[in-house]
Amino acid sequence: MLVHSRKGRWGAWAVFALLFVPLFALPLLIVVVASFSTNWSGAFPSGPTAGHYEAATRGESLAALGVSLQTAIGASLVALVLGTWAALSASVVGRRARRVLDALFMLPVAVPSVVVGLAVLVAYSKPPVTLNGTRWIVILAHTVLVTAFAFQSVSAALTRLDPAYEQAAASLGARPAYVLWRVKLPLLLPSLNAAAGLCFALSMGELSATMMLYPPDWMPLPVQIFAATDRGSLFTGSALAVVLMATTLLVLLAVSRVRTKASYR
Repeated sequence: MLVHSRKGRWGAWAVFALLFVPLFALPLLIVVVASFSTNWSGAFPSGPTAGHYEAATRGESLAALGVSLQTAIGASLVALVLGTWAALSASVVGRRARRVLDALFMLPVAVPSVVVGLAVLVAYSKPPVTLNGTRWIVILAHTVLVTAFAFQSVSAALTRLDPAYEQAAASLGARPAYVLWRVKLPLLLPSLNAAAGLCFALSMGELSATMMLYPPDWMPLPVQIFAATDRGSLFTGSALAVVLMATTLLVLLAVSRVRTKASYR
C-alpha cells in the first residue's frame, strides 16, 4: 500500500471497509443468514432452521449441482485448450493477425451473454449440426463465453515469459515441439491453473445464456436458484446459492493449491 503515514493507512482501510462491506460482504452474509431462516422479521430474516439444506442437497438440487460441475469442468477444459492454443499462435504471428485474434476471442465478452446464447441457439438448431435440446449446446455456450478469459490470461503470461529459456533449449538441440512441452508449458502452468479456475467460476455462475439453451434433463444449479426465487421460495433459493458458492470456492481452493505448488517448480 502506497500510504506511508499511519493516519493515511487507517483512512485507506476505512474507505475500503465502507465500500467492501455494504457492496460485497453484507449481501452475501444476508444470503447465508436467509438460508438458515424461515421468515423475515423486519429488515432481516429470522426463524433459524437447517431444513432448507436438506432440500438443497438432495434430489433435483443435487442433480443440478452435478450438472453445473460437469458443465463447468467440460467448458473450462475445452476453453483452456483453445485459449492456450490461440495465445501461443498469437505470440508468433504479426501484429495485425494478433489484433484480429484478440478481437475474435473478446467478441463474446463484449456483447451480453444472452446474445451469445441466442446466437448459439440459432446456429445449432438445424442441420448439419443440431445440438438444440441436448447438454452439448449448454457446454458449447459456456465454452464460448469463458474462452476469452483463458486466452487473455495465457497471453499475458506469455508476454512476461523470458525467451532465454526457449533459446537455451533450442541452442542445445531441442526441437520446437520438445521446447513447447518441456519448457514453455511447464513455465506457464501457474497461469494455466489460474485461467482454469477463472473459467470454472464463471461457468458455475452463468445464467443468462443458460436460460435460453438448457434442456429439461440438463438444468444447472443457477437456473434452479432462479426458478426457486421466482416462485417465491427465497429461503430455499438462498440455501441453493450457498451450496453453489461453497462448491465453487472449494474447487477454486484446490486449484489455487495446485497453482501454488506449480509456482515453486
